[in-house]
Amino acid sequence: MAAFPGSIAFDEYGRPFIILRDQDKQKRLSGLDALKSHILAARQIASTIKTSLGPKGLDKMMISPDGEVTVTNDGATILKMMDVEHEIGKLLVQLSQSQDDEIGDGTTGVVVLAGALLEQAGTLLDRGIHPIRIADGFELACDVAVKHLDKIAELFPVSTENIEPLVKVAMTTLGSKIINKCHRQMAEIAVKAVMAVADLKTKDVNFELIKVEGKVGGRLEDTVLVKGVVIDKTMSHSQMPKELRNVKLAIVTCPFEPPKPKTKHKLDVTNVEDYKDLRQYEQDKFKEMVSLVKNAGATLAICQWGFDDEANHLLLQHELPAVRWVGGPEIELIAIATGGRIVPRFEELSPEKLGTAGLVRELSFGTTKDKMLVIEECSNSRAVTILVRGGNQMLVDEAKRSIHDALCVVRSLVQEPRVVYGGGAAEISCSLAVASQADQLASLEQYAFRGFAEALESIPLALAENSGLSAIHALGETKAKQSTGQDHALGIDCMQTGNINMREQHIIESLKSKRQQLLLATQLVKMILKIDDVRSPQDSQGL
Repeated sequence: MAAFPGSIAFDEYGRPFIILRDQDKQKRLSGLDALKSHILAARQIASTIKTSLGPKGLDKMMISPDGEVTVTNDGATILKMMDVEHEIGKLLVQLSQSQDDEIGDGTTGVVVLAGALLEQAGTLLDRGIHPIRIADGFELACDVAVKHLDKIAELFPVSTENIEPLVKVAMTTLGSKIINKCHRQMAEIAVKAVMAVADLKTKDVNFELIKVEGKVGGRLEDTVLVKGVVIDKTMSHSQMPKELRNVKLAIVTCPFEPPKPKTKHKLDVTNVEDYKDLRQYEQDKFKEMVSLVKNAGATLAICQWGFDDEANHLLLQHELPAVRWVGGPEIELIAIATGGRIVPRFEELSPEKLGTAGLVRELSFGTTKDKMLVIEECSNSRAVTILVRGGNQMLVDEAKRSIHDALCVVRSLVQEPRVVYGGGAAEISCSLAVASQADQLASLEQYAFRGFAEALESIPLALAENSGLSAIHALGETKAKQSTGQDHALGIDCMQTGNINMREQHIIESLKSKRQQLLLATQLVKMILKIDDVRSPQDSQGL
């Protein structure tokens, strides 16, 4: 009873009642008020992010507390950087994050859909329908929509010989990003990177082998795919060679310095001879380390730790180029790419533990003194690096996020090669299927089905609105053509080409992403509709 938040008292007739502590400091919402508050919070967040949807979506500028500026239209990034205090708002942030973790794309769409479903739930609550009946109806409607998606999905050819179809899908993803002026080139880079590391037999893509590195300067068009590893380091000494061929790499995680005892110790040097002996001992140790690396046959040392100028000079004298302060993830990537082993002690170095690379060179950029090291023609050619260039840091960061989305979409197609058509076409088709199913239901769930069908239309409506079209007219026209012509590839013509057929426009999305959006949004809405009582401290300010 120690954790009980109150005390028990008895009235004059001996009947017990509970006195709860600190009730004046608690804020409580219950019943419909709680639900309405949740729906309002979700709608506010969804309306904030809705304008970022689609190829003509607008960007958001997010300024962090320490003044760092981020310009993006990636849903997950916007929500992560928004300072959301309302508890339901935080759930929406987690929703977009889970979509980002699972698929990598569709983070804006999933939040817009969840907001629209809650808006429809609010209307149904006003009509006196119980929230549990609404939640169950939404779940049944979601099952119908997912089955319909499976029915209209088309098989997609994934092969290393013909990457053009994959490039088209990646271009759809990149079409809504800030880098869409060179989205063809970026899409090709993303597809080639994924296909380089993909195992088509097991349908697996190891993302750890793809490194996205950014460097400010140059133009977006200067972005390149390097078949190897790019690290933001240079040779440790300026006089070391800038280009090495047929390299044997020693990858070590121990520092080039004399060994230090692990115990606390104090060394008193009382005369010149002792000092000279100590210096000599250090010199001998350095030489021994360098000779161990040289004797193993290494022509380049990659070291995780630093070394002082003396060791650096000694390495130069012995003609052993070295790179210092290489981070842990980069060391691992170099080891995978070159087929080398990471060695913790110099004594363990042997020729079979060395990595091999055809070419190691330094890249320099423009008039700046910035340099990067490129390790190419590796023995394991599956490791690749995308080097992103851009005019400023914001552009480079956004380009990296965009390429990550494209990589994720191509990966999901390798894992499940089925697609649906974008531009709101899949949502309109599912909306029609759910609405027709509603007419066959005799129970109360038919209202929830119609609400779900209407919520699905929020995606094409937002696309049309953001493209400067008359949203209702564009949606009505497309719906009419879809229901009469039975062609599920008709969507919103965001680019105003005069053609609403998404198959001909090559606006393609992965089935996995679309299915995940519907399932995640419905699960979250069901969870929110089941909350009918909220207790929070009085100082909570809401959204």
